[in-house]
Amino acid sequence: MIELTATQATAMAHCFAAAPPGTRALAEHALTPGAGHWWADRPVAPRAVAVACAGHLLLHGEPTALSPLALAPFAAHYVQAPARFLPLLGNAFDGLVPWERMAYVHRVPVSPPHPPRGVTVRRLTPADAPAVAALAPESAWIHASWGGPSALAASGHGWAAFAKDRVLALACTYFRGSAYEDVACLTAPGHRRQRLALACVTALCQDIAARGHTPSWTCSRDNRPSRLLAWTAGFRLEHEYVHHLTGQPARRAAGLAA
Repeated sequence: MIELTATQATAMAHCFAAAPPGTRALAEHALTPGAGHWWADRPVAPRAVAVACAGHLLLHGEPTALSPLALAPFAAHYVQAPARFLPLLGNAFDGLVPWERMAYVHRVPVSPPHPPRGVTVRRLTPADAPAVAALAPESAWIHASWGGPSALAASGHGWAAFAKDRVLALACTYFRGSAYEDVACLTAPGHRRQRLALACVTALCQDIAARGHTPSWTCSRDNRPSRLLAWTAGFRLEHEYVHHLTGQPARRAAGLAA
């Protein structure tokens, strides 16, 4: 596939205009410089479009316009695509694992809970980049959609609970769209069950609403803590869907390059 320029990608954004909130936000966020990439089978009148951001992949159009080899760069990605793409994905990778997902939209305003003594909940600033970078390696996903801790800290789209200079919990707009902003959050081990994530999420939701946007939330059906936090923060179920985690490029697909 061919990577689209910013101008070409913006012209194709209508492909996902009717998509669910989180999907639509992902596609639009990928237009942010340094955040994601748009691809197509050809630059003019493309028949198939792919959008990649932070390990997520959206597919749109006609799967017959792509070969299995064209999808090889998207190993270990979470793919959202119409069912007609499943045979192509099955031929492109040595494994394809379905994940049931739940998507929420913020419906009920909730006041942020008071943080424990010694903890401050506030918006991230560029000066907080070292504190975000100091999170455990397994937390690096939280800033992947912005291109790193410095980009997230400078985005104006993150809220964190601080004890002095240490981030205890963080919530951010993970994918920013023109109407919806998909929210992500985490709490550092040892600081859970203190409602810190809830404090960050509710503050962020107020911020998103002030921008004239609507918060959305997506999580695995099996992630009960995330589902409970979403409900407590005022999110309500909008729809359910399945995305697929891709394995490594299939040998038969790689053989096509020989």
